[in-house]
Amino acid sequence: MLEISKKSNLLEQSIYKYSLQDIEEPNLYRQIYNYDEVPKVAFNHRRVPMNMPEDIWITDTSFRDGQQSMAPYTVKQIVDLYKLMAKLGGPYGLIRQSEFFIYTKKDREAIDKCMELGYTFPEITTWIRASKEDFKMVKEMGIKETGILVSCSDYHIFKKMNMTRRQAVDFYLATIKDAFNAGVVPRCHLEDITRADFYGFVVPFVNEIMELSKEVGIPVKIRACDTMGYGVPYAGASLPRSVPGIVYGLQHYAGVPSEMLEWHGHNDFYKAVTNASAAWLYGCGAVNCSLLGIGERTGNIPLEAMVFEYASLRGSLDGMDPTVVTEIGAYFRDEMGYNIPPMTPFVGENFNVTRAGIHADGLMKDEEIYNIFNTKKILNRAPGVTVSKTSGAAGIAYWINEHYGLSEEQKLSKNDDLVKAIKDWVDEMYADGRTTSLANSEIENKIRELTDGKEFAK
Repeated sequence: MLEISKKSNLLEQSIYKYSLQDIEEPNLYRQIYNYDEVPKVAFNHRRVPMNMPEDIWITDTSFRDGQQSMAPYTVKQIVDLYKLMAKLGGPYGLIRQSEFFIYTKKDREAIDKCMELGYTFPEITTWIRASKEDFKMVKEMGIKETGILVSCSDYHIFKKMNMTRRQAVDFYLATIKDAFNAGVVPRCHLEDITRADFYGFVVPFVNEIMELSKEVGIPVKIRACDTMGYGVPYAGASLPRSVPGIVYGLQHYAGVPSEMLEWHGHNDFYKAVTNASAAWLYGCGAVNCSLLGIGERTGNIPLEAMVFEYASLRGSLDGMDPTVVTEIGAYFRDEMGYNIPPMTPFVGENFNVTRAGIHADGLMKDEEIYNIFNTKKILNRAPGVTVSKTSGAAGIAYWINEHYGLSEEQKLSKNDDLVKAIKDWVDEMYADGRTTSLANSEIENKIRELTDGKEFAK
């Protein structure tokens, strides 16, 4: 059968339908996933076209996946972070949804308080155990969409659930019908998709989901979950690890439109961000993230990273307010006591701070030389330096100028007598065996000493 594709406006074949392969023994892809070796990346050189959707957006799982890996958030913390997320997402709701647990009284109280704010975005969704009672609870709370787990690799089907593929499909479809009967849009979480038999199980299963959706007239969302972080963004890589191949197959052979397709990745192999970007580029409408990337094991896709990926790919922030990223980092650090690794992009203590004197010298001449973009404008965070044995006079001068907010007329050069005196003091300490950077308070005290207490006015 030939049909005109609404995306390519070309005649495309749609006659072929993949059938479920109900095998007796699990396909564990042992040549790729030999448990005693590093997982391998295989290539078959089959390339699929980039197919960026007209609309792309971010969804959030900070209060679900993110909460599973640290001390439970208080109701106040959830509400505060939800407000910041709405502010970051901007007037067009580019952070479109946020996912919550509903198991405990605290979870439900947090949802109620967030819903009372009346925000259109992020829309509140849930994740449940997929029982009829939970569906009923979701409906009673006024929530329109919920995530349900539909594990799709043979590792889960055979080893965890002790089922055959057909039994798993029948069990999942019955659960999806329960969601339909409750009047809730199900979001099917295809767990462990990067170890699944894609054309032997995933595509046939999703085809049955989409057919059921058409029968009842209720949409279904498909979340492709790279649960173990095995996905790779490389063109020509083989399934099951190919992110482009997964997105293409779900769209082209399972009929999932981009607006109903979501990518959820983990960072076990440092590929969370690149895989999420590849998902967008090849046709996925949404990428599911968490604030600061906090999540299971090595974490999820950092939400703040995808804000900047969006701007890079679209050429605009489209109303998102990136200065809120700095506010979110400060909230986690100061209000929640969360230790952000200092080298973390955008929010870490050392993100736009240099210790090298030659870099500081460049910053003094033109900060664009050593700063990735105008961080003061975009993130409300000026570039900084840390004074250490490698800072040199330029680093000390830059520290003084920025720390005290000196005007262009007041700014000191690296040849200023005060700068030279501080450099001599710093050099002497390191000559005596000091190994750590200087604290701000130490430098402030030394400046007061050298200026007879006449410290610069901040």
